[in-house]
Amino acid sequence: MKKVGIMVGRERTFPRAFIERVNGRGAGVEAEWVKLGGTALDLPNPYAVIVDRISHEVPYYQLYLKHAHLQGVTVINNPYARLVEDKFTANYIAQQQGVAVPRSVILPNKEYIADINSESLSNLLHPLDWQAITDYVGLPAVMKPAVGGGWKSVSIVHSLPEMIAAYDRSGQLSLIVQEFIQWDRYLRCICIGRQKVLPIAWDPNRPFHERYRTDPGYLSAELGARVVDEALRLCRGLGHDMNTVEFAIRDEVPIAIDFTNSAPDFDVASLGEWHFNWVVEAMTDLVIEKALAHPPVPTLTWS
Repeated sequence: MKKVGIMVGRERTFPRAFIERVNGRGAGVEAEWVKLGGTALDLPNPYAVIVDRISHEVPYYQLYLKHAHLQGVTVINNPYARLVEDKFTANYIAQQQGVAVPRSVILPNKEYIADINSESLSNLLHPLDWQAITDYVGLPAVMKPAVGGGWKSVSIVHSLPEMIAAYDRSGQLSLIVQEFIQWDRYLRCICIGRQKVLPIAWDPNRPFHERYRTDPGYLSAELGARVVDEALRLCRGLGHDMNTVEFAIRDEVPIAIDFTNSAPDFDVASLGEWHFNWVVEAMTDLVIEKALAHPPVPTLTWS
């Protein structure tokens, strides 16, 4: 019997449904919650697959999962791939995959830890050329942390003084400033296993529990096929098996806005029953396939 573990934070609807679905398949794969209390260097890991929904917030889990990966466990998502999923790097990867992204600039930090002073920053130009930055990205612009999600610390600025004020509030965050895309339609694509994509009409201006919509005529067949293809290219370029990719559609062109969601929202309250069941079924298919294909010896590589 192959074992699958899932690591979660406060979410409950997806983990419970996922464990029940895997265990109900009768496929020779058993799923359970991972329980940790300290990890020894030389003890074997009992899991063929671990689904990671929380390590981005718990540093100990990150160390455990990197060790598990080196022992031969299939971790979804690969903990080493997640080390490079900052928004600036991800946007460059998207460009290399032929996917349109907003014009973007990464900014020096406003503040630093106490041990860093002006002598530590000899390579930085000061002051910043704010006019050149706004000339490049345009106004309005979006300012947000280069690492992180959940719409935290996001500002939409409409003038140079607003941009500087948002920067002055950022503390030690590393910010990216991006062109604001005036979109005609907006999509969130749920991507599983670098093979399955579910494009969903999604409205970020609505209350959180009302953002996912069911609208079969939202995309033409041609645009729908393009969105699926580009979402898959992004996930394969990033190395993610579990992700959401957001596209702003402007003049029939999909522009990738947010696509480093390696622990995406899978809660039934926000997805709705139909989309939630699709996610549970797709994730169950993925982990059973990965568990049954699990190599018999560890692989000491993260490439």
